[in-house]
Amino acid sequence: MMKIILANPRGFCAGVNMAIETVDQVLAKKGPPVYVYHEIVHNRHVVDGFRGRGVTFVDDIEQVPNGALVVYSAHGISPQVRAKAKDRRLIEVDATCPLVTKVHMEVLRYVRDGYKIIFIGHRKHDEAIGTVGEAPDSIIVVETPEEAEALVVEDPQGLAFVTQTTLSVSDAQRIIDVLRRRFPNIRYPAKDDICYATTNRQNAVTMLSPEVDLVLVIGSKNSSNSQRLVDRAVDAGKPAYLIDDESELDPRWFDGKQAVMVTAGASAPEHLVSQLVNRLQRDFGGEIETRTLMEESVSFELPRSVRSLAVVG
Repeated sequence: MMKIILANPRGFCAGVNMAIETVDQVLAKKGPPVYVYHEIVHNRHVVDGFRGRGVTFVDDIEQVPNGALVVYSAHGISPQVRAKAKDRRLIEVDATCPLVTKVHMEVLRYVRDGYKIIFIGHRKHDEAIGTVGEAPDSIIVVETPEEAEALVVEDPQGLAFVTQTTLSVSDAQRIIDVLRRRFPNIRYPAKDDICYATTNRQNAVTMLSPEVDLVLVIGSKNSSNSQRLVDRAVDAGKPAYLIDDESELDPRWFDGKQAVMVTAGASAPEHLVSQLVNRLQRDFGGEIETRTLMEESVSFELPRSVRSLAVVG
């Protein structure tokens, strides 16, 4: 009998819930076609589900017809994209996560006060691209402690940093430690930028992985926060795999394993977790134990732009 420890909290965070509900409401009120700038959240099943309901995902705002409705993804966008949308007279619905918006606001405040900003994150991630777009001439992206060590700046006294919301807390801290050692006067936000849900899911992996022989994370390969859960398990010395769904399981992973932990990234739907657990029970006779480390009660209102949409027909 294999033990299955089901980590809680796991899966959808408040920002993902809000973004998905936003697209649902737009579809209900306006009907297709609906355009979404970038994947609404980084999950293949969610995106494919919306595609099947008449949503078109675009990576260039020019792909949205003039006057059409566009939803901005949870990861946020740059002012340049907003300006192009206005030029094309698009109806804009902004599903940016409020925690990402908070980072954008921090950037604007630091720029206003004359600081050069270091953005700690993955430079090709949608969130990084949107945030850097707020002040491209004033932001340097730093991905690793090595980059932080090599950083050369004109005015070491005029620096501030912000972080991508979906980073590994420990990875971010290693970079922050370098920056604070090299630039003791560096400014930073009063409240940590890394999202509460990202932190909670990482903490669950750290606390529960010592009890298991294997960690399975439900999430898509382009999901930063899901990948960080795998990293956290590997840091704890456990084999870990990021899978979109139970169809990607490899039976060889379970050879000699007595206990497995199941969790999910912040953009992964709960029904995929249920399917995985059912498969583990069926194939390995798994016994489930849900371990709740904390309850999450955060929720975000739908954007005003959705609430004010008129129903068509």
